[in-house]
Amino acid sequence: MRVRILGYTDIYCSKIKGLMHVMTDTIQSVIHSFVEKYDTASNYLKIREKGSSSINKDTQTIVFDKATSQTKIMSSSNFLFFSLVLLIITLSPIPNSASASASLKEANVLLKWKTSLQIPNNSLLSSWIPLPMNSSASIPCTSWLGVVCNADWRIQRLNLSSSDLKGTLHQFPFSLLQNLTHLDLGINNFFGPIPPEISLLSKLVYLDLSENKFSGVIPPEIGNLHQLTILYLSSNNIYGSIPSSLGDLTSLTALYLHKNQLSGPIPVELGNLRSLTGLAMYSNQLSGYIPSSLGDLTSLDVLYLHENQLSGPIPVELGNLRSLTGLAMYSNQLSGSIPSSLGELTSLNILYLYNNQLSGPIPIELGNLKSLANLSLRDNQLSGSIPSSLGELTSLKILYLYKNQLSGLIPVELGNLRSLIGLGMYYNQLSGSIPSSLGELTSLNILYLYNNQLSGPIPIELGNLKSLANLSLNDNQLSGSIPSSLGDLTFLTDLYLGQNQLSGSIPIELGNLKSLTDLEVSYNQLSGSIPSTLGHLTSLNVLRLNQNQLSGPIPAELGNLKFLTVLDMSHNHLSGSIPSSLANLSNLQILYLYENRLSGPIPTELGNLKSLVDLEVSYNQLSGSIPSTLSQLTSLNYLYLHHNQLSGPIPTELGKLNSLLYLELSVNRLSGSIPSSLANLSNLQDLDLRVNKLSGSIPQGLGSLDLTRLQLNGNQLSGHLPEDLCYGGKLQNFTVHDNQLTGPIPRGLRNCASLIRADFSHNQFIGDISNSFGIYPSLYSLSISHNKFHGQLSQNWSKCKNLTSLVMAYNNISGSIPPEFGNSTQLQKLILSSNHLTSEIPKEFGKMKRMLKLYLSDNQLSGIIPPEFGMYELLEELDLSRNRLNGSIPKSIGHWEHIHNLNLSNNKLSEKIPSEIGKLLQLNELDLSQNLLTEEIPSEVQSLQSLQKLDLSHNRLSGSIPEAFTSLPHGIDINLSYNELSGPVPQSPNFVNASIQGNPGLCGNVTGVKLCASQLMKKKKDLFHHQLILVIMLPLIGAILLGSFMCGLIAYRKQKSHSPQKPLNKESGDYFTITSFDGKVVYDDVLKATNDFDEAYCIGTGGYGIVYKAELQPNIFVAVKKLHSSSENVDHNGFLNEIRALTNIRHRNIVKLYGYCSHARHSFLIYEYLEKGSLGSFLRSDVLVQELDWLKRVNIVKAVANGLAYMHHDCTPPIIHRDISIANILLDSDYEAHISDFGTSKLLKLDSSNWTAIAGTYGYIAPELAYTMVATEKCDVYSFGIVALEVIMGKHPGELPTLSADYLVLSNVGDSRIPLPSPQVEKQVNLVLNLARACLNSNPKERPTMRQVSNQFMKDLLLIDISDLQIHITIELSSNRLNGSIPRSVGNWTLES
Repeated sequence: MRVRILGYTDIYCSKIKGLMHVMTDTIQSVIHSFVEKYDTASNYLKIREKGSSSINKDTQTIVFDKATSQTKIMSSSNFLFFSLVLLIITLSPIPNSASASASLKEANVLLKWKTSLQIPNNSLLSSWIPLPMNSSASIPCTSWLGVVCNADWRIQRLNLSSSDLKGTLHQFPFSLLQNLTHLDLGINNFFGPIPPEISLLSKLVYLDLSENKFSGVIPPEIGNLHQLTILYLSSNNIYGSIPSSLGDLTSLTALYLHKNQLSGPIPVELGNLRSLTGLAMYSNQLSGYIPSSLGDLTSLDVLYLHENQLSGPIPVELGNLRSLTGLAMYSNQLSGSIPSSLGELTSLNILYLYNNQLSGPIPIELGNLKSLANLSLRDNQLSGSIPSSLGELTSLKILYLYKNQLSGLIPVELGNLRSLIGLGMYYNQLSGSIPSSLGELTSLNILYLYNNQLSGPIPIELGNLKSLANLSLNDNQLSGSIPSSLGDLTFLTDLYLGQNQLSGSIPIELGNLKSLTDLEVSYNQLSGSIPSTLGHLTSLNVLRLNQNQLSGPIPAELGNLKFLTVLDMSHNHLSGSIPSSLANLSNLQILYLYENRLSGPIPTELGNLKSLVDLEVSYNQLSGSIPSTLSQLTSLNYLYLHHNQLSGPIPTELGKLNSLLYLELSVNRLSGSIPSSLANLSNLQDLDLRVNKLSGSIPQGLGSLDLTRLQLNGNQLSGHLPEDLCYGGKLQNFTVHDNQLTGPIPRGLRNCASLIRADFSHNQFIGDISNSFGIYPSLYSLSISHNKFHGQLSQNWSKCKNLTSLVMAYNNISGSIPPEFGNSTQLQKLILSSNHLTSEIPKEFGKMKRMLKLYLSDNQLSGIIPPEFGMYELLEELDLSRNRLNGSIPKSIGHWEHIHNLNLSNNKLSEKIPSEIGKLLQLNELDLSQNLLTEEIPSEVQSLQSLQKLDLSHNRLSGSIPEAFTSLPHGIDINLSYNELSGPVPQSPNFVNASIQGNPGLCGNVTGVKLCASQLMKKKKDLFHHQLILVIMLPLIGAILLGSFMCGLIAYRKQKSHSPQKPLNKESGDYFTITSFDGKVVYDDVLKATNDFDEAYCIGTGGYGIVYKAELQPNIFVAVKKLHSSSENVDHNGFLNEIRALTNIRHRNIVKLYGYCSHARHSFLIYEYLEKGSLGSFLRSDVLVQELDWLKRVNIVKAVANGLAYMHHDCTPPIIHRDISIANILLDSDYEAHISDFGTSKLLKLDSSNWTAIAGTYGYIAPELAYTMVATEKCDVYSFGIVALEVIMGKHPGELPTLSADYLVLSNVGDSRIPLPSPQVEKQVNLVLNLARACLNSNPKERPTMRQVSNQFMKDLLLIDISDLQIHITIELSSNRLNGSIPRSVGNWTLES
């Protein structure tokens, strides 16, 4: 309380002098007591846990506001106090001369100190006027505001708080104010250090220097102020450690040092302050442990040590502070467990220990704190379960346990906390279901349980929480449907249920939540349509329904959500058109509709969304043109329209989108030229126009943009690249491959140091390779293959230190490979094939130890294979074929543990094959053919258990074929032809189909070689034994044989009468008959036509036999499959399966079976003869493959689909092929495909489990067959998907990095050996790729049936606008099951016949 003495009287009556002395002592005692009451009033403690509306952003804070609680100015109600003051003025004694002199001296030194201060107008100190000569000693005590004197007119109290004073205490008269008991300078702008002379104020009881700008340390001399009860130094810039001398202030009741820069430990000596009731040292930089001596402060009411750097455990002795009501130690580095002794602080109202490193369980003893209103233990490392005893804290309003490692169930007992307002337990590991008892917390405003492992349904009882404003249950494992009772939470503003496993539909009752501003149910399994009632949520700001299985149209009612800023419905199954009502969402900033099934045009009205920043509608089926009205979206940063069916030109108006950062229009049907107006997009960073039908040149000006990514590949662009490319200096990703671009590489790209990835392949670029490109410090991938570059390789490539992939194949590059290439130690892929490189392979290549793929084939390289290649321990593929390399194969190849493809063919390599070849355990293909290799084949080949193809043909290998070959897995494609091998061929299934011709010294029971001598002797001995047996047994069985003959003859005639003849070729009118009982004539004819199955008539091999071409009649050819003759190889079950299946099949895309014959010597099947042979022979040949244009390939895939659909759906019982591959698809003279080789077919009985051994060709087998062993039609569907891709790619798709729809397009995977298709045919090719991708789904249930595939082919191919094809064609659609109407476009056909 500030006391102002209003007046004083110099005239005193001697009559009442005695009475005056008596009353003076009494009244002054009352006044001092009154003043003391106000000046030492308890400080008001304001505690606020921020974030009542959002626990996500809460910052729980404790603030001490002394200034607002301490009464500084006396209120008008204190009339009694004024009366007492006036009475003192009247009755106070006249000071003696000594006291008056001292009083005047004190006043003069204060006036001197005043002159050192900056004082605002109308300040208290304005009343401190200089004293005239012979002034009364009473003037400072009666006229100066803020000054209170004692009976001797000595200054006792000085209160200058909240006076906006600025200055220091350097000239403060500490030594002269020895009677001062109260000094209050709080809430000013004093600065500088606190002088140690303050200890001269020995009678000081109250010292307040808070809320100033004092700096320096706390002077230890303050510890000499033994009468001090109140010490306020808070909210300054004081630093250094807390002096231990403060422990000597044993009368102290309040010590406030908070909000400074104090550091060091808390002095142990503070434990001596037994009278202390309030201790606040928060918001400093204190470190070290909390001293256990604080547990001796048994009178303490509040202890606030938060926001420091304190470490170590919480002392258990704090449990002795039974009077404590507030304990805050949050935001430190405290560790260890929470002491159970805190459970004895039964008066505690606030317990804040959050944001530390506390661990261990929550003590169950905390359940004893019945007065507790606020408990926050968040942001620690607490573990274990939540104790059910917390349910006894019935006064609790705030319970925050989030961001710990708590596990176990949520206690049901928490439902007893009826006063609870905020409950936060998110970011833990809580499991089990959400207890329905939480529905009884009817005062609850916040419930955050997200990011746990909670499961089970959402309790319908949560609908009782009528006060709830924030409900967040996202990122759990909740299942079941969303309860409709949530629609009763009418005060709800935020509802987060995303990233769970919720299913069912979105309740229409959610439309009742009129206060809702944020609704997020994304990343669930919700299905059904989007309820139109969501259009009632007119306060909604954010609506996220993405990553579900929602279907149906987008409700037009969503256009009512005028405050919506974010609308995300991506990754669903939504269909229909985009409603134009969305254009009413004038505040919308983000619109995500991508990855749905939306169709129709993009509404022109979307141009009204002037606030839109991000528009993404990619991966849909949107059609029509891009509306020019999108140019009105001047705030747009992101425009993603890619992967649709948009057509027409790119609107020039898009050049007005000055804020645009990303423009992605790829994989559409856009045509016309790239508008030059796009060069106006000065902020553009990413432009993706790839895989469209854009033509013309790339406009000048694009290069001057600050683009980081420019992708134009897969179009029909022509002309030269713009000179200004990369003039912005930021281009990182540049792809123009698969266009018709010409000319040299522009200077801008040559100096583009920012380049990271560039692909120029499949164009007609020209120029000298040595100076067409520069040095790119960040480049990691470059492809310039299939162009017309010439010149020699530059050393500069070795200066591209981050280069990992360099592809320069199919150019006219000449000269030698610079040795400096070896310095490219990061290089993993180097392809220089099909150029004119000469000289030797530099030995410096050995430095590139990270090499994975190295292709130098089809050049003119000479010399030896560098032994340094042995350093390639990570090598996966090496192709040095078609060069002039000589010398031996280095033994260092044994280090290539990861290699799976090794091709050294067509060189001049000599000497023996090193035995180290056996260390290449991952090898799939090994081709050493067309060399000069000698000596024996090393037996170590038996270790190559991953081998699929082995070609050692056309060498000078000698000796016998190692028996080790019998250890190799079956199904290997082996070619040992044209060597000097001798001896018997190993008895292995692999040699049934192997190419071993051209080795005169080989023998064995294998087609193409003579029988061995031992086998001839055995044959003669067998003949002698048979004759002997006949001589002995013939008389004995004569009669029996005669009777059996007669019975057989009768049975034969009966059977023949029931066996009609079958035509071989109806069209020609020539017939021949093979029946199951009368096959002798045809049997002899077949042997004659094939010269007893001579190798000269062999045309191929199948899974169960060798196939021969036989001309049974002039110009009538058949294919005869002879089963393996040795008894161990004849699979009679497989033979009969194939007969049973094929004799019932009549389909144009399945090979026809004319008959079969079974004999003791030979068993064979007779098929129609298909002239072109297998599909695989075409795809593997760079010459033959040219005959398979894109339209033929589409028809081949379609034919296979039709054949399989017939087998699966039109045969009874259905038939599974189980070995669909390019080797088992044959082509006739018109290149029409026919499915063959039923050696592994299995009749599918619909009521059987179909357990089977794995059959099929490696690389075509469905993955589930390996672990289910169950053959289903979906296994054939998977194999068909592989074949379809292989037909389009020209190679097996095993090399594909991904099967994503974005990657699986013609420009990325198409066979580069033939020209690109026309736009019309390209549609059909893309259809094949899309269907193949669906067939390769890892989940068999998600794959289509072959009937669906076949129908989709028929439907989509018919929908192609044939009127655009200006050619004469013949269409035959007869003998099918087409439905629907005849397309109107047939009216555009010019019919000739």
